[in-house]
Parts: sequence; C-alpha cells; structure tokens
Amino acid sequence: MLIDTYDRVATDLRVSLTDRCNLRCTYCMPEEGLQWLAKPDLLSDDEIVRLVRIAVTQLGIDEVRFTGGEPLLRPGLVSIVEQCAALTPRPKMSLTTNGIGLKRTAAALKAAGLDRVNVSLDTLRPDVFKTLTRRDRHHDVLAGLEAARDAGLTPVKVNTVLMPGLNGDEAPDLLAWAVEHGYELRFIEQMPLDAQHGWKRDGMITAGDILSSLRTRFTLTDQGDGERGSAPAERWLVDGGPHRVGVIASVTRPFCRACDRTRLTADGQVRTCLFAREETDLRGALRSGAPDEEIARIWRLAMWGKKAGSGLDDPSFLQPDRPMSAIGG
Repeated sequence: MLIDTYDRVATDLRVSLTDRCNLRCTYCMPEEGLQWLAKPDLLSDDEIVRLVRIAVTQLGIDEVRFTGGEPLLRPGLVSIVEQCAALTPRPKMSLTTNGIGLKRTAAALKAAGLDRVNVSLDTLRPDVFKTLTRRDRHHDVLAGLEAARDAGLTPVKVNTVLMPGLNGDEAPDLLAWAVEHGYELRFIEQMPLDAQHGWKRDGMITAGDILSSLRTRFTLTDQGDGERGSAPAERWLVDGGPHRVGVIASVTRPFCRACDRTRLTADGQVRTCLFAREETDLRGALRSGAPDEEIARIWRLAMWGKKAGSGLDDPSFLQPDRPMSAIGG
C-alpha cells in the first residue's frame, strides 16, 4: 500500500513514457522544443513493465494511466500495454494523448488491453489550433478521436484548456460538439507547467468563468462530491443527462485532500505530486540489481513524505523546475 501521513492512499499510477512531443503547445513548451532526455536515461520497456508490476502486485495500484510527452511516440507502447494487461490483478488502463497518430493505433491499443483514452483538444477552429500548438494537425486529432470511439476506447474524454484571447469563447461550442459526437468533455484550468514560465494567475480563465459561459446555453446539474470520489474533475449533467461535462479546477479549487495518485517520470523518478519539487530515484535501484521488495520499500517511503497540498492555491507559488513533458500530465 502507498499511504502518506495524511492517510491518503495512492491507487492511481501515472506513467510518463517519453518527454518528447510532436506538438509545441504554448502552455507547455517553447516553439523550439526542449532539451530531450538522452535515450540511456529513459526507462526501457522492460523496466516500465517491471515497475508497473511492482506497483500493481505489491503496492495496491489498480489504475494505470500512460502519459508523456506524447505516449504514442513510444515505439513499444502496444507491447507495454499488452504486458501490463496480463498482470494479476489486472489494472484499469488508460492513455492521455494529443490524438495525433491515434487513428492508426487505436485498434491495436484496444486489442492489447487498453480500456480508454483522454485526448487533448483545445479548439474546434483549425487556425486557432495551429496558433496554440504551432502545428497544422487539427484534422489528425479529430480523426484520432473518431478512431478511438470506433475501437471502443470509451468513454473517450476530451481535455480542453481555455486561454484568453485565443479560445476563451469556445466553451459552449466545444460542449455542443462533444455531446453531438458522444465524447465526455473536461475543461482544465491552465496550470503553471510551461517551460518558459509564461503562466500568470491573474490572466487565467477560471472554473467559475467556464461554468458561467456554459450556462449561457446549457442547464448544468451538479453531480456532487459523492459521485466525484477521488476524481479531479467536478462533473455536471448537461441538460438533465445522460451527457456530462467536467471541470478540473486545479488552481482555484484544489482537490489535494482526496488525491490518490503517484507518478513515475520517463526517467524513472517517483513524483508524489505533479507540482512536487522533489523526486525519488527508482531507476538507479532497478539498474543496480535491487529486488522488487527493495524497490517497493523505496516507493512506499517516497509516498509517505507526500505533502498536504500542491501549493497552487498560494499566490506566491513557484513553478516547478521540470516542464510537464518530462513529468507526465
């Protein structure tokens, strides 16, 4: 079991498979990209599967989310999913992706044992997409979403970040589109995860702003904390249901008290929080020949020291020293 001093138990593992990405989203990284991790620093496929196995069989993890960077860039992704699906007990498995390349891989991922996907899409406008991501790939993301739905990787969730002056007016249109296509839309407050440190609290679009915009067109019924559990998204029924929309208010309404996550970076470090400034090395233990029991002990010790909150609700919060692409969103 992965328990901390605040009696929170981590059952959800986020695994970053790579720090690389084929988009250059303005809220994540600079246009020229980043200095990528050297290949020897990355966990191998076998090392990833071993750590997931330890987490599932010894530490109580029952849900695994593969992230990046962009996880579809990992050549061994399908094999990793297949091997993790063979574990006993079998964890629930999902993938967070930008959707580029999903059209050609969705069926194989489903066959390997992946349960569902979260796809990042911030706009319905191809020109705004190009401005936000610095790439002309909007059509590929839409095709990837359709492929995921057709392959049965459901519910297909769409993650959207709204930014003033770019896509800040699109919330109602995005929700109408998601309802039409059978996707579950989740708005995420912009967080201070950009490598260029351009985030400003006073310029962000808040959860309250998003809900006010949605209510100009839809009736939203709060599903309440009982339905939410440890999930980060507050969810509402849209016009009485069955469709739902979620809002993740990481900045204005942090949900740290119910957090059940542990994170593994692409280079084998445990992070107790997306915004943590400390990491615990598992890669070194793996490569020095440590047995599973010792790796599990190191992981438990790391989680025991998890802090009460992320610090995002503190106006003096300092951005983490590693960009989201290296940590796993």
